[in-house]
Amino acid sequence: MSEVAVRPDSQGKVRDIYDLGDRLLIVATDRISAFDYILKDEIPHKGQVLTQLSRFWFEKFSDLVPNHMLSCDTADLPEEFRQYADYLAGRMMIVKKAKPILIECIVRGYLTGSGKKTYDANGTVCGITLPAGLVEASKLPEPIFTPSTKAAIGDHDENISYERLVELQGEEVASTLRDLSLKIYAHAAEYALTRGIIIADTKFEFGYIDGRITLIDECITPDSSRFWPAEGYKAGVVQPSYDKQFVRDWLKANWDFTGEPPTLPADVIRKTTEKYTEAYELLTGKAFDPAGRD
Repeated sequence: MSEVAVRPDSQGKVRDIYDLGDRLLIVATDRISAFDYILKDEIPHKGQVLTQLSRFWFEKFSDLVPNHMLSCDTADLPEEFRQYADYLAGRMMIVKKAKPILIECIVRGYLTGSGKKTYDANGTVCGITLPAGLVEASKLPEPIFTPSTKAAIGDHDENISYERLVELQGEEVASTLRDLSLKIYAHAAEYALTRGIIIADTKFEFGYIDGRITLIDECITPDSSRFWPAEGYKAGVVQPSYDKQFVRDWLKANWDFTGEPPTLPADVIRKTTEKYTEAYELLTGKAFDPAGRD
């Protein structure tokens, strides 16, 4: 549960958003979603990892693509939020307001998940034909851009072709979204390998700020990406991961997908926190500090 008594102006699966007039306050909670359900359990420190990893990437790639981040410092909070500074430290981000582009910009560098299912069925991923002979976790010949529509909470995102994206957004916007997504992924994947992590896939969101397409929401976190350890990587088997695939796997083994999702065991919650914080520490090279102090 949120520890901020002020009612958010809007909520996502994980984030609470407060309208500050010319800015937004985004608070990453410890909620976790899987299979389009928000689970009953929270993952301690998860929100702080999401915010601090996003901050890391926003700062790292600020010359590559503009982003919406203004501050992660509780000293910049409006007066009415300062009483919650202890809770908000490390999990808050004040951002520029953007007009969101309602498209999930997904980049896949490896074959897994839903892409593996469609590849096995017809040799394609989101309508893109791939070479024969690929197996689970195969590295793709080159990363592919596979957009989807952004669904409301409780609904399912729908994969769409690039041609459909052009119909929805126009050629100029569609090509900009594709090219930015592939460029960010390429730089991030190259860097992550030097830190011992494979970024198998990830998603980005963009919006307009002052008429310019800008990176918004989160960036390359365990919620928006699949992180695999580079050590021991071998195509043909399901990879261990640093992300919420750990929760997905437990649910698939212990739930028939009818009714509400079951409560997560304490050890699954603990291990998931460990996975998130380990990913942060490997990628940033810094010890995880929940309060986000440099």
